[in-house]
Amino acid sequence: MFAAPAFLRAGAANERIHIAFIGVGGRGGSNLNRLAISKGEPRNDVNVVALCDVNRQNLKRAAAKFPHARTYVDFRQLYDNAGDIDAVVVSTTEHTHAYATLPALRLGKHVYCEKPLTHNVVEARIITEAAARAGVATQMGTQIHASSNYHRVVELIQSDAIGAVREAHVWVGRAWGRQTAEEAERNKDVVFVTERPAESMTPPDYLDWDLWLGPAKPRPYHEVYFPGPKWYRWWDFGNGTMSDLGSHWNDLPYWALQLDAPLTIEAAGSEPHPEIAPASMIAVYEYGQRGDLPPCTLTWHQGTYKPDIWKDGGIPQWGNGALFIGEKGMLLSDYGKYVLLPEDDFKDFQPPAPFVPDSPGHHEEWLNACKTGSPTGSPFSYAGPLTEANHLGNVAFRAGKKIVWDSKALRITNDSAANQFLTREPRPGWSLV
Repeated sequence: MFAAPAFLRAGAANERIHIAFIGVGGRGGSNLNRLAISKGEPRNDVNVVALCDVNRQNLKRAAAKFPHARTYVDFRQLYDNAGDIDAVVVSTTEHTHAYATLPALRLGKHVYCEKPLTHNVVEARIITEAAARAGVATQMGTQIHASSNYHRVVELIQSDAIGAVREAHVWVGRAWGRQTAEEAERNKDVVFVTERPAESMTPPDYLDWDLWLGPAKPRPYHEVYFPGPKWYRWWDFGNGTMSDLGSHWNDLPYWALQLDAPLTIEAAGSEPHPEIAPASMIAVYEYGQRGDLPPCTLTWHQGTYKPDIWKDGGIPQWGNGALFIGEKGMLLSDYGKYVLLPEDDFKDFQPPAPFVPDSPGHHEEWLNACKTGSPTGSPFSYAGPLTEANHLGNVAFRAGKKIVWDSKALRITNDSAANQFLTREPRPGWSLV
């Protein structure tokens, strides 16, 4: 029996909400502080009921701040005693996101889950559909979505400031994956690794390695996997830069252009590796007509790849960016600023009156939604399809060919072998059924 959605059980906007936090180090620690602490003190309207982390150091630090919260190492046990929980925040490694999120949705709990929402395409569809059935407040951790800059860009694109857009580009300099020596030198924040290590190491005594692996196939512990962001590059645990930063950067064109499921995806880069994501890659998405909006392409450029117009000096050479090419001009944006191009053509331009409501803050949106049923900026109904599209870029890369996507059937229609990259078989003890 599903529980009633928590905001139906709650009521007033000032009523206390009881939250469990799964993953409380790194990004999880940041989410805990943003949601449960204000001006250095616990919030009056948030009760931290439970804390969970496979890293006992993280768990100990979080428990010191909230000594009355129950503590767990295995989130499956947390759900065995969830009657007093209204909402759950999931900040684990991405290969366990779906496994920590789905039980909460099935129990009628609100969920905030870090990006990317899931580890693969099929998991994204499962979570999207489960959230729709649950009718609870959901939010994916795409904090930039709440920024004023993104809101203004969406308004400009959707008010026809640069005319109909049939081409867009996104590029990021980060190259988390199987790096060349040159890429490793440029990205000093990650370990240079090109193959799975043959030797094993003893896990730290504070880490439950078996639980950290979760649904992934067993493998010996090694320092190239832990702690983050080292695990991002391994297909078993993450998806490289694409689904990580794609959640933030592809979010802007996906939102502004009202994109849906891509029709085809073609990717290129280095030779696909069976275990490690690419450091640099490019992926081209073709989208059909959406109502009155024309068909368009969205091209993702990662690492050493950049759009031709960037390389030719036709636009400012920002290290990361999102470029919209319209019939009447271009718009270039990053996280915090945008510019209409050519600038001389837009020197007297008057932007439209704002019509995308300003956000009280990405985390605050979700808390308000939990209490009152108000909307969030990146609910799973939006974040799920965005996550699917990002994952499909990696699927096309691993397939080594252009793929034709049937979103309704959840299948690649022109290459049956490529469908293996849409999902995975979890090891015993872990299931989304």
